[in-house]
Amino acid sequence: MTPRTHLAVRIACTLLLVGWSLGTVAGTNASDTLEAETATGTPHVVALYPNPTLQDDLGEFVTVVFPDETPLGRCALADDEASVSLPDATAHGRVTLSTVPNRTRELVDGRVIESPLPSLANAGERLVLVCDGQVVDAASYEDAPEGEVFERGTWRSPGRTAFPVRSVADAPTTVFALPDAPAAVTDTLANAEHRVLLGGYTFTSARVAASLRDAAGHGVRVSILVEGGPVGGVSAREATLLDTLAATPNVTVTVLDGPHARYPFHHAKYAVVDDAVLVTSENWDPSGVGGHATRGWGAVVRDATLADDLAAVHRADTGWIDGVTWMAYRANATFQPPNPATATYPMAFAPLDVTADHVSLVVSPENAQRALVGFVRNATDTLAVEQMDFSTDTVLWNETLAAAERGVRVRVLLSGAWYAREENAALAARLNDRARRDGLDLRAKLADPRGRYGHLHVKGAIADGERVLVGSVNWNANAVTANRETDLVVADPAVGRYYARLFRADWRGGVWTLPLALLVVALCGVAGACWYLRREIAFVSAETEQLGWCGEEWE
Repeated sequence: MTPRTHLAVRIACTLLLVGWSLGTVAGTNASDTLEAETATGTPHVVALYPNPTLQDDLGEFVTVVFPDETPLGRCALADDEASVSLPDATAHGRVTLSTVPNRTRELVDGRVIESPLPSLANAGERLVLVCDGQVVDAASYEDAPEGEVFERGTWRSPGRTAFPVRSVADAPTTVFALPDAPAAVTDTLANAEHRVLLGGYTFTSARVAASLRDAAGHGVRVSILVEGGPVGGVSAREATLLDTLAATPNVTVTVLDGPHARYPFHHAKYAVVDDAVLVTSENWDPSGVGGHATRGWGAVVRDATLADDLAAVHRADTGWIDGVTWMAYRANATFQPPNPATATYPMAFAPLDVTADHVSLVVSPENAQRALVGFVRNATDTLAVEQMDFSTDTVLWNETLAAAERGVRVRVLLSGAWYAREENAALAARLNDRARRDGLDLRAKLADPRGRYGHLHVKGAIADGERVLVGSVNWNANAVTANRETDLVVADPAVGRYYARLFRADWRGGVWTLPLALLVVALCGVAGACWYLRREIAFVSAETEQLGWCGEEWE
């Protein structure tokens, strides 16, 4: 930059900063600029990274959009202390200027160019962009949090992703229930030939671990991603299994943990197996996918496009700075005593194989709220909600009430597990009170397993008997808008009927078994047996209906 140009920049900066102090800024403030990233015809600043996690703030960057081909050497970035000329290059579109470009490429999309920058103060800064001696844009911030980017007027983690909802048609699909069909999970893993990318909250299933070791022994690439700070801590059982897996060739184990974690919890429960996607509501534990405790829903979708999309989520989550190796995590971790589930339950619902009309992959936090709100809002006849956690702090609560208010028949079944019973009982009472007050066709109750499963852990719903929500998203604000979660929306009448039957059985309180029937006959005699048979005939009749929204079955 020539002395004359440098003087022009200094004068422009001084005038601009005076304007700021008077409240008449020559450029635009950060929020105005960043909201209009593509609307302006002049170069403009769209992101600032003033407080990197590296020592001495190494790795600061500024992202600028150049609407037209622009020789960067004609431009400079300046604050009230110094101005720095941009490098001799040509840019068009979104460009990130960084002092450490290799590090920055891990954090941002698009082109990254090495460039000196004015020192961006952590306490706050006013930055101007000058081209051809004219101030063309300005941005400011205050109190920069460590490791966060200032964009669109707010601070955010630079590793946040932006995956859209992906939908596919005519997808071979297997839907299943837990604890009824745990083999649907292990059989899918056992068939792996090329890759298994597993995402989970907790991992304590020895059977799943054995399947993954076997796959790795046959040359399958296995990547495991788990949460580093689950509620209650990581168990010693999980540590033992992950120790073994991390030491197995072809297996990598990554833990999301530390001060720069992008999500409150990595709560997703999925696996990419070659060109198939497995998504469930259950953890990779004996109690969950092992079939020893919880009522859960799951689906396996064999579609390469969907598998590649979920693989991209896995890759993004394992490849950023909050993903640490298992051994690095283990070095400073403490572990809790194990408490594996061991109960067994009969199979009342076998898996169902169909070619699903449509399947959509939903990822939280980026698109889950819009997708789930649309799921509920589009219900026109019936809505069955089966949830471990359903909170009033989410828009889904209001949307469920709105569905009932527009005439949709709504049933809400909540977990009665010891850790959720009191709160869920209050929520069910609140919904029922609202239904009585306003005359809504809305009922809510707590699940009563009656020997069919240990406790309800589902995070699902059925709309109009043909659209089903399967996955890890609890219906609370944290899960919908903050956690990493995965859901599938399966639109298919046969799948709808399958889960409607399952919901109906759970609503009633499970299926009576033959030993209990014999006990009833012995204790009650002929009269009791007749009453029982009449009851069971009615139940079987309801179970074989296409949808079965019989009034007496739901009251």
